[in-house]
Amino acid sequence: MNAPDPRAPAGTPAPSRPPVPPRPSAPTAPPAASGAPRRAPTGRARRAGWFAVTALAAATALLTSRYLTLDPEVFLDEQRAVYLANELPLVLHVGGGVLAILLGPWQFLPRLRARRPGLHRVIGRLYLVTVVATGAAGLVLVPKALVGPIAPIGFGALDVLLLLSTAVAWRAVRRGDIARHRAWMTRSYALIFAGATLRVWLVVMDAVGVPFDQAYAAAAWTCWLINLVVAEYLIARAPAPAPAPPRHVRPGDPAPDLRV
Repeated sequence: MNAPDPRAPAGTPAPSRPPVPPRPSAPTAPPAASGAPRRAPTGRARRAGWFAVTALAAATALLTSRYLTLDPEVFLDEQRAVYLANELPLVLHVGGGVLAILLGPWQFLPRLRARRPGLHRVIGRLYLVTVVATGAAGLVLVPKALVGPIAPIGFGALDVLLLLSTAVAWRAVRRGDIARHRAWMTRSYALIFAGATLRVWLVVMDAVGVPFDQAYAAAAWTCWLINLVVAEYLIARAPAPAPAPPRHVRPGDPAPDLRV
């Protein structure tokens, strides 16, 4: 303890030392996140994926559109009698599928949505009609599919999920929920794209020597289950939709159109 200063008057408190400023502490690192951030695909990867999907969709549409001629020579031998007895469901299923698989990729172009929202809505409505046609007609043809009961059940599940996912996407956009709409449209197109992955699967299985019946029964499930897994991956890493800019509403102005 320091002795009191004898020069200070009695009763006068001793002067206190000036406080010493604390030394600046080294900057601390921010706390680590609980999980690694999800990385969205780069613009180049998205463009490459879009072109690949669109090209495969066009090839599939060109290949399957031969069925619209109703020429018995292009039908599978095992299904020729079934197709000739169900020409209307066949035309609706194939025609709807061809249009849907061709229209779908254009709905995922951000520039088209931003610059031509009217065209985006028109394509979306056409896509909705074609999905209903191909899904409903597919359910009519499902009981007559090859390699029962495994393949018919797989294709039936595909048609039901296609119709349900598209209905949820349509309901979401009617309510203005754009994020939910885009997620369910991604699932819907993943299911439509099963028409392409089905044929890829059959070609690969034939190349490695798998019997047709086994490959067909497996493809009835894998052609859309794998697509849905990829769709969920893309949905989880998709950037959130940009918020709409603030809009000053004046009396008499029409309500904003939230549809896409």
